[in-house]
Amino acid sequence: MSTHAQSDSKIASRRDWPALARDIDRWGRELGFAQIGIADTSLEADEARLLAWLADGRHGAMDYMARHGATRARPDELIPGTIRVITARLNYLPAEARAAGDVLGDRERAYVARYALGRDYHKVLRGKLQRLAERIGEAVGEFGYRVFTDSAPVLEVALAAKAGIGWRGKHTLLLTREQGSWFFLGEIYTDLPLPTTPAQSSHCGTCTACIAACPTGAIVAPYELDARRCISYLTIELPGSIPVELRPLVGNRVYGCDDCQLACPWNRYAQPTAEPDFAVRHGLDASTLTELFAWTEDEFSTRMRGSAIRRIGYARWSRNLAVGLGNAPYDPQIVAALSARADDPSSLVREHVAWALAQQKARSPGCANAQPGTDRDQRIN
Repeated sequence: MSTHAQSDSKIASRRDWPALARDIDRWGRELGFAQIGIADTSLEADEARLLAWLADGRHGAMDYMARHGATRARPDELIPGTIRVITARLNYLPAEARAAGDVLGDRERAYVARYALGRDYHKVLRGKLQRLAERIGEAVGEFGYRVFTDSAPVLEVALAAKAGIGWRGKHTLLLTREQGSWFFLGEIYTDLPLPTTPAQSSHCGTCTACIAACPTGAIVAPYELDARRCISYLTIELPGSIPVELRPLVGNRVYGCDDCQLACPWNRYAQPTAEPDFAVRHGLDASTLTELFAWTEDEFSTRMRGSAIRRIGYARWSRNLAVGLGNAPYDPQIVAALSARADDPSSLVREHVAWALAQQKARSPGCANAQPGTDRDQRIN
């Protein structure tokens, strides 16, 4: 990969930057990207919001967010010489996946966020971005660039909004008219003086469906997310115990959460991806909690090879499944599955298994104060 270095005379002599920008858009679409946008590196307002968010501690245990601080909002500091950011949108909604509502409504099944049902997007997106950068190099000669796919301190939503890809929704995700929010974003930081694409206006209006839909009340206000309450954070980023008061609200979501996206009216227009790597793998769109909980660590490592899920590790995966089993309706088979791992080598797993067994016992027919299963629509206000 090229790095930011002195541009050669071939770039300096090329003056038709608008034509190159049009070529980049065309090359990107040929690679399977749905949209390409170009932004400058000025993100002062977004930097202020980021620093306020960090100061409030809303990043939780994601120390890397604070460690990089304002660098996220200063592309030219992260990669010296950067003057433009090329953002690419890659749709991921799998075509054949079982309907999200059906899985969420069946509390004995495990819900996996739609983006994680197929191959790890980091690998797919990075490969396409690298090929796009190489295609640019074929046209202009050596130039300075770096490719990013959620792999460095980058304010990708802010950059994508500035590049005209879409607008920031009230759930803090980027939205488009064509695909809602079911897509990945990737960036190429570059020293090429390309023309920028105009930003879009917001089209959320007075809608607050995403805020109302959040199971844990993590969207504390329009455009404000407290990650410490977000189920995606709790099941993926949080290394330790899921707070007891939030466990019932996690329901059967064992890796990520899509509720705010599922509620968004713009997502009704989303189309399935044409990218075969994002097709459902290993039946993760409809597996039962007990099936997945029965996997050994070796089975987890083997089956999740090439999946984004693999990075959370077997203990967190088991922790999440235990919570799902604890929230499921009483079933002797669930009790047996949990009991079989009551002495799990991981203290994190043991803790959540013990909690889940207590929840199952409280719902058992023989319990004097038997409680019904957790309502998946229960909310914290």
